[in-house]
Amino acid sequence: MINVQNLSKSFGPKKAVDRVSFSVERGEVLGFLGPNGAGKSTTMRMITGFIPPTEGKVTVGGYNLADHPIPAKRLIGYLPENAPSYTDMTVAGFLGFCAELRGLRGEAKRKAIHRAVDLCFLEPVLHQSVDTLSKGYRHRACFAQSILHDPDVLVLDEPTDGLDPNQKHEIRQLIKRMGEKKAIIFSTHILEEVDAACTRAIIIDRGRIVANGTPEELRQKSDMAGAVSLRVLGIPADTVKQRLAEVPGARKAAIVKTHGEWVWARAYPKTKTADGDLARLVAELSMKEGWKIAELHTEEGRLDEVFRSITWSDAATDQAKAAEASVPEVAA
Repeated sequence: MINVQNLSKSFGPKKAVDRVSFSVERGEVLGFLGPNGAGKSTTMRMITGFIPPTEGKVTVGGYNLADHPIPAKRLIGYLPENAPSYTDMTVAGFLGFCAELRGLRGEAKRKAIHRAVDLCFLEPVLHQSVDTLSKGYRHRACFAQSILHDPDVLVLDEPTDGLDPNQKHEIRQLIKRMGEKKAIIFSTHILEEVDAACTRAIIIDRGRIVANGTPEELRQKSDMAGAVSLRVLGIPADTVKQRLAEVPGARKAAIVKTHGEWVWARAYPKTKTADGDLARLVAELSMKEGWKIAELHTEEGRLDEVFRSITWSDAATDQAKAAEASVPEVAA
């Protein structure tokens, strides 16, 4: 439904998006992750035709966006960044105006508005002017306009921005349900939303895609994935660390913290394919050594760790290269 090929966008000397390529099929919810300034919103604006790319191609539902913009845009529902709307209109007036822009009239228009209002929980503020709404309700009003025409493709830029925890949960569940029949891409910097709503996620950093996979596949990139954590009583930390490092299948061991006679330690696996094997070997070691174990469990990978390691390590590499390039040559 969405196919992006070598998409780039430059603003003067700055390249905001650099040769980005991906696709989104019907039945997929793609989370678009990245730090502030990574190029998320710029990419979404190009996908919807709001701004033209410097290079590359976007097709929506088989239509080349550059050659056939009208049929392509008919398939798209778009929630822009900051959820813009006409503040002097009432919510009902705003949705009615947007429905007519989409070609809806009469009974079809009435049903479309009723459906959007119901899905976005806008009934209590339907006749209020937009400028009197809270940030959360403004966001929901703009979300409602994006689904008025029941589009096959939804492009949502920070769809839960400004919502309280209950509202965020409702919107995530709505996106997840809609994603069963539509192709959805939404940007976020909230990692918990990936697990809550996404079937796949892309991490973009400084205009480039640096990771692409299901939430589980991304978690497996975490250093924590498959690690075994335990809490031991009455054994010196150095001894615990040394013995854990000697366990077959352990790549390394570390002391997480100590408190009194308690030691929290962790063993990291050499590979992440033998699920549970390291935990069994650590348990056998504990029994053999006679350690008093209060807890022992296998860690899941953490998306926040993957996100930080990918974006921070890339940034550090760039800084190192820049620093190296700035060192003047010294004549022999």
